[in-house]
Amino acid sequence: MDGVAMRRARESLDIVHMMSNLLGTGLDRQTLAVLIALCEHGVNPEALAAVVKELRREAPPAAKKSSH
Repeated sequence: MDGVAMRRARESLDIVHMMSNLLGTGLDRQTLAVLIALCEHGVNPEALAAVVKELRREAPPAAKKSSH
């Protein structure tokens, strides 16, 4: 990836992270980057959302507190 593409990718992640924070998703930059990469590789975004919800539901109480 060249410098321009890297800068654009970083700026896009910054925007997505800002939106995530405004929406109160509790997702960090690293998690968002992984989710974006999966979508870019063809994974269904609705399926990813369902997985994230299920993982949060199954997470132990201590893990839930630290993610917010």
